[in-house]
Amino acid sequence: MLPAHFIFGPMDLLLLAAFAFVAGFVDAVVGGGGLIQVPALFAMYPQTAPGMLLGTNKLSSIAGTAVSALRYARRVRLDPRVLGPAVLGAALFSPAGARVVTWLPREAVRPLVLALLIVVAIHTFRRKDFGSAHAPRLAPRWEPWAGFAAGAVLGFYDGLFGPGTGAFLIFVFVRVFGWEMLTASASAKVVNVGTNATALAYFAATGQVLWLAGALMAAANIAGGVLGTGIALARGAGFVRVVFLVLVAALIGKLGRDVVAAAL
Repeated sequence: MLPAHFIFGPMDLLLLAAFAFVAGFVDAVVGGGGLIQVPALFAMYPQTAPGMLLGTNKLSSIAGTAVSALRYARRVRLDPRVLGPAVLGAALFSPAGARVVTWLPREAVRPLVLALLIVVAIHTFRRKDFGSAHAPRLAPRWEPWAGFAAGAVLGFYDGLFGPGTGAFLIFVFVRVFGWEMLTASASAKVVNVGTNATALAYFAATGQVLWLAGALMAAANIAGGVLGTGIALARGAGFVRVVFLVLVAALIGKLGRDVVAAAL
């Protein structure tokens, strides 16, 4: 029998579904759904072990992200020569980042991530054409290697800390590879599926998933993802750029608050 704080009433399930729907919508456009789902789970179930809540979040998010990636793949040309190595690099190095967490406090990472996000925001805001055109920069022979390196670095970061992984992936695909925003966002979904699958496998193997809540959230996340993907495909790179800037601003606000709180 589940402990009392694992029992979900109808209102709890409705709220979880609502948060998961919004998270799926945002995640489908630019990533960052965890900014909505994770705080919601922790706020609603403060007595539950963090690993259990994070595992439940992964079950929900991987479902929405996978469906969004499939919908994008039907309409946006994705490059398997880059994404294959990127997924491999992310899957290999994400567990390494998770291991580093055991001896490197996350508080030490926040200021660096905050600084990087501010640079990303300024660069994207100042360059109005950032991500508006698809103009690959790298020679074809270097793209798989660059894809693996990007996946490895950001997979390691995802295992170590996590917030903003999707935003950093989009930025790298636009800035380094020269892809437009819509292609970059779709490609980031594919890599995120790989990192989420690795994490979910660990949480499931160690019994850290609330399957009933996770399944309900997954269904709502998929619904939000379908809506978000449809709007992004219809509105194009300009819409994705605006939502990307809003997401990065939200990340900067959250991490800035966390850094100040840790310093006080």
